[in-house]
Amino acid sequence: MPTAYVLINCDLGSEDDIIKELKKLPEVVEVSGVFGVYDIIVRIRSDSMDKLREVVTWNVRRIDKVRSTLTMMVIEGQGDKDIN
Repeated sequence: MPTAYVLINCDLGSEDDIIKELKKLPEVVEVSGVFGVYDIIVRIRSDSMDKLREVVTWNVRRIDKVRSTLTMMVIEGQGDKDIN
């Protein structure tokens, strides 16, 4: 299943509101606030690569107070095995 990780920079103090909005999207699998260069990381899955791009472009990037994003598309088949 096509998956992407999206790193988000947002306006100071808007993290909680943005996380709430992201959780409303059915394609969002996981969302967390993080320390460092970016403020939020989101894992998104969809039925197709086109739908995945659409969600990032038309939903995630248009959330109020999102300043910038960095999207990393997962290479399907690499790293799928659980390491114990």
